Amino acid sequence: MWIYEKTLERPVRVSRPDLKAAKMIISQYGGPDGELSASLRYLNQRYSMPTDMAKSVLTDIGTEELAHMEMIAALVHKLTDGAPPEAFIEAGWEGQWVQHDHGLFWTDVNGVPWSAKYIACLGDPITDMMENMAAEQKARTTYEHLIAAMDDPCVIDTLRFLWEREVVHFQRFGEALNTIQEWMSKSKHVWCGCDMKKSK
Repeated sequence: MWIYEKTLERPVRVSRPDLKAAKMIISQYGGPDGELSASLRYLNQRYSMPTDMAKSVLTDIGTEELAHMEMIAALVHKLTDGAPPEAFIEAGWEGQWVQHDHGLFWTDVNGVPWSAKYIACLGDPITDMMENMAAEQKARTTYEHLIAAMDDPCVIDTLRFLWEREVVHFQRFGEALNTIQEWMSKSKHVWCGCDMKKSK
């Protein structure tokens, strides 16, 4: 199903260690609008989509979001690599050090662990695709906030790339939504009380 290439989707570089930046960026690893939530949401929702195009888009984007989670992990690792406990304390991130040392864990910026409640799947293709479009907009906004808070041009370059991909994903989901609405507008697919007939 997937071909895994042992390189990041785009190289990740940092100018210097920066634990305060890492503490903010970790939200895109395990926060409510982060890459883990996106990948699991899309790879799960694809099963209840009525068109091949929508299934394909969710599979492709869900897989790419896994690659983005990998990029965020690499970025946080490089920003924290070799930092002593004192640096974590100074950054206000001592909880990370105490519980995980330099290990990565899916949390938001406040240290709240990732939760499945971040993922929506109602089984209604229009509802779910609209949820996905909103998720991409929330991720785009989060990346904009992160970019505004950074001063390392290398970090900004990585975040800007990820921001651009959120914009593209939003557009692809919009196209998929159009195909779903066209499919559902056909008389044999229209909601009829408790019985919704689907063609294969």
